[in-house]
Amino acid sequence: MTLLTVLLLLLPVAGFAVTALIGRRLGTRSWVPAVAAVVASWLLAMVVVYGQLSGGNGDAGLQVTLYRWIPAGAFTIDFNLAVDNLTAALLIVVTTVGMLVHVYSIGYMAHDPGRWRFFAYLNFFMFSMLLLVLAANFLLLFAAWELVGLSSYLLIGFWYRRRSASLAAKKAFLVNRVGDVGFALGIMAIWSTVGTLNFSDVFQLLPAKLASGAIQPWEMTGIALLLFCGAVGKSAQFPLHVWLPDAMEGPTPVSALIHAATMVNAGVYFVARANPIFSQSGTAMVIVAAVGIFTALLAASIALTQTDIKRVLAYSTLSQLGYMFAALGVGAYVAAIFHLMAHGFFKGLLFLDSGSVIHGVHDEQDMNRMGGLWRKLPVTHATMLVGTLAIAGIPPLAGFFSKDEILGQSFKAGFLWVWAVGIGVACLTAFYMFRLMGKTFYGPSHVDSAVEPQVHESPRSMTVPLVLLAIPSALLGLGLGLPFGAGAISSWLDPVFAPAEATLGRSPESFSLFGLDGVLILISVTVAAVGTIAAMRLFGFHWPFTARETAPLPDRVAALTARLRPLYTASYHKWWFDDLNDLIFVRFGSRLANGAWWFDRTVVDGTVNGTGRLIQRTGREVRQIQTGHVQNYALGIAIGLLIVAGGFLLLAGR
Repeated sequence: MTLLTVLLLLLPVAGFAVTALIGRRLGTRSWVPAVAAVVASWLLAMVVVYGQLSGGNGDAGLQVTLYRWIPAGAFTIDFNLAVDNLTAALLIVVTTVGMLVHVYSIGYMAHDPGRWRFFAYLNFFMFSMLLLVLAANFLLLFAAWELVGLSSYLLIGFWYRRRSASLAAKKAFLVNRVGDVGFALGIMAIWSTVGTLNFSDVFQLLPAKLASGAIQPWEMTGIALLLFCGAVGKSAQFPLHVWLPDAMEGPTPVSALIHAATMVNAGVYFVARANPIFSQSGTAMVIVAAVGIFTALLAASIALTQTDIKRVLAYSTLSQLGYMFAALGVGAYVAAIFHLMAHGFFKGLLFLDSGSVIHGVHDEQDMNRMGGLWRKLPVTHATMLVGTLAIAGIPPLAGFFSKDEILGQSFKAGFLWVWAVGIGVACLTAFYMFRLMGKTFYGPSHVDSAVEPQVHESPRSMTVPLVLLAIPSALLGLGLGLPFGAGAISSWLDPVFAPAEATLGRSPESFSLFGLDGVLILISVTVAAVGTIAAMRLFGFHWPFTARETAPLPDRVAALTARLRPLYTASYHKWWFDDLNDLIFVRFGSRLANGAWWFDRTVVDGTVNGTGRLIQRTGREVRQIQTGHVQNYALGIAIGLLIVAGGFLLLAGR
C-alpha cells in the first residue's frame, strides 16, 4: 500500500513531464500521456481508498515517511504522507472528478492549438492537489498549497493573450497570497509553541498545552484564526471571495476541476483536518460559522441576477462553500465533508454542462441569448437538470441529504441564526438555479439567428463524463446518507472527528423522522420547493417544458425587477465589492505606492546621494591645499599653533 501511495503522486508528475516535453510533437494526441496518467492514478486511488475504508490500515491509517526533507538542527521536517478515512473521502472526489475532467477536455480543447500545454497543466494540478490531501505535516501541506495556487494561476491564465484572462490569473494569485500570509504565520506559531509540525504530534500537544495552562485560550484562538486565513483565501470566503468569479476566464474544464470540485475545497478540507485545534476555541468556531454563512448569503444574493452562465455557477460555488464552513463552525464536521463530496460531483457536473452549452452555441455565455435548447442538447439538458435538482436540495438527490444534515446539525447545536440564514439561502439556491435552467433550456429561443441552425450536442468525449457525474449527483446521498444521521459517511468519518466532537460536548443522537428531525427536513424541502416553483413561474417553462411564448412572463420579471430596483442593482453589481477593491487597492493603493516611491526616491535616496555628493565636493576642495611644498605645510602648522594658543589664552583670561 505504501508503494501505491507513492505511485499515486508520481504518475501525474510523469504525465506532466512527458506532456510538457513531447506534447507539442504528439499533435492531436497530446492528451494521451496526461489522460493515461490520471486514469492510472484514479485506479490506484480506488485501491488505496478501499484498503483504508475496509480497515486494512487499522484505526490510525497508513503512515508513509519517504525521507528527511529538512534537517536543520532542531528544525527537522520529514517528507511524510498519511491516508486516513478523511483522506480517502477526498481522494474519491479529487481523482474521480479529475479523471472525468481530463476525458471531457479531449473534446472541449480539441481545436485549441495549445492543448498540449493545457493537459500538462492539468496533470501538474492533479499532483499538487493529491500532495495537499496526502501531506502529513503542516510545512509539506503548505508547499502543496502553494503549488496548487501556481497551477491555478497557470490554468486560469491559459488563454494569456486575452487581457481579461491574464488579469484574472494575477488577481487569483495575489488575493490568495493575502490569506497565505496568515496561514504561514499560523504555521510559525505552531512551531514556536510545540516544536513540531507533524499533524499527529501537533493535534496532541496543542490541546495538552492548553489544558495544562502552558498556553492561554487567546493563543489557541490566534493560531486557529491565522490558519483560517489560508482557508478563507483558498476557498474564496468573504472578504477574499472576489477572485473566484473572475477565475471563470479560464477554460470551462478548469472551472469544473479547480473552482468547483477540488481546489476551492482545500480550505474546507484543511479546517476539517485541523479540527483538534479549532474545537479548542469557541471564538474561532463562531467566527468560522459567521464567515461561512455570511458568504453563503452574499454569494446567493449575487447569483440571482447574473446573466453569464458560468458566473452564476461561480457564485453558487461560493455559497455552497459557505455552507460547508458554517457546518465546520457549528461542529458538524461529518456534514461538512458529506456536502463537500456531494458538491464536488454535482457542481463539477454543472460546470461541465455549462461548457457543453457554451460549446453548442458557439462560445456564447450570456443566458439572455439562449433559451429553448432542451431539444437540441438533450444529454446536456438531462444531466444539468439532475445537477440542478441536487444543488437545490430536492429529495432524494445527493444535495438534499448533505444540505439537510448541515441545517439540522446547526439547529440542534443551538446555532439558530446559522439555521435561519441557511434556510433562506436554500430557497435562493433553488430559485437562481432554476432561473438558470429556464433561461438556458426552456421558453422561447433567443439564440442568434445565424448560430441557431448550428446548435448541436457535444461529442461523446464530453457527454459521457456528464452522464457518469450525474450518477453520483443523484445517488450519492442514498448510498452514504441513509439511514439519516447514521449512514456510511458517518461510520467513515466519526473516528476522525470523535475527539473534537467530545471536546465540543457532542454525542451521537438518534434520528426520528416524525420528531424534530422530520420537521426540519420538511421545512428545508418546502423552502427548496418554493424557490423552484417561483423560478418556474417567472422564467417560462412548465411540464413538459414547452415554451409559453404568449405568456407575459418578461413583463412579470420586469415588474418584479422594477419593484426591487435598489436590491436588483446592488445584486447585479455584486454589492460593489469589486468596485470597492478597485478603489482601495488599485486606485488608492497605486497612489499610496506612487507617494511612497516619490518619498523613497526624493527623501531617502536624495539624502543618501546628497551626502555622498557633499563628501565628494568637500574632498575636492580640501584636496587643493595638498600642494606638496614643505614650506606651505610648515606655514599651515604655524598658523594652526597660533590659533590654538590664542584660543587657550582667550579662555584662560576669562
